[in-house]
Amino acid sequence: MEQVESGVIIVILQVMGERNLYTPFELFQADMSDWDPQPKVYFFFELIHIREGSGFRTVNDNRFPYHKGSLFLFTPRDCRGFEEETPTKFVSVRFSEMFVGMSHSAPEKARLGEWLRQLEYLFFYHNRQEQLLISQENDCKMIMALICNMMDEYEKKPPYYQQNLQHYVSLLLNIVARNVAEDINIDGTDNATPLISRMIGYIRQHIYYPDMLKQEHLAKQFNLSPHYIGEFFRKQTGESLQQFIIHHKLNLVQLRVSYSDLTIAEIADELGFTDESHMSRLFKKYYGVTPAAYRKEQIQAKNEGAEKNIHRNISIFQK
Repeated sequence: MEQVESGVIIVILQVMGERNLYTPFELFQADMSDWDPQPKVYFFFELIHIREGSGFRTVNDNRFPYHKGSLFLFTPRDCRGFEEETPTKFVSVRFSEMFVGMSHSAPEKARLGEWLRQLEYLFFYHNRQEQLLISQENDCKMIMALICNMMDEYEKKPPYYQQNLQHYVSLLLNIVARNVAEDINIDGTDNATPLISRMIGYIRQHIYYPDMLKQEHLAKQFNLSPHYIGEFFRKQTGESLQQFIIHHKLNLVQLRVSYSDLTIAEIADELGFTDESHMSRLFKKYYGVTPAAYRKEQIQAKNEGAEKNIHRNISIFQK
């Protein structure tokens, strides 16, 4: 296993689109010379580990340097590409939401819930385009070891290798997610971080615990008056504390509808809505469609994108 350079792995969290993944999971090693330099949008998750070389990663016209040991994680629907400066080799781990998100038994549903919570950090806590440093040497080594083990499982395909790959992907996301959490200081203890940022981070972290989101508890947590905290939050964000909590929960509904096979009723129960109808009414108020209709639109968009790419590939082949 290669050495960690300066104990740092660089991670960029962003989204992809314009190419589809036709199997639930792909893993391959390649030279950057095999990569189409034209930035594209992708419809799947991808984790890229730079084995050697240097250059720049482009994400929506932003450029980020990469070097040996860099790790990039992308989530669906953003335009990205590479600019190679020195000969570059990399490993690409590609997977669809169905690879990790399908659940049938109770243990699988529990694992799915954990995976979705990991994605929350990636979608909502770090949806900006700057770099995130995984600076803990042990985390860097663990990521590299996991990728090596994944390659071995994928190439040899021993019994239960698909289940093992699911767990490896989940563990990789968990390591990245905890570094995102540390990066934004969600525990609310760093006084150098603006108070409103610490409050928002705390609310997101405890969104599944209604008692910890009550005004009285939040006021005590952040040393504010229970009568003033609501006014402070509205002045800083432009919306009430309750509106922010509801809106964030609906963002999580959107995430679950898009990336899991949980029923609408199961999603409503997990996120603490009164019932499915209550959640659907609120979702439609904010997004203009019900969760069920939104899921149908997402499935249709993915199918149309896949059909478009199939026709494009046929045309290229015919030429």
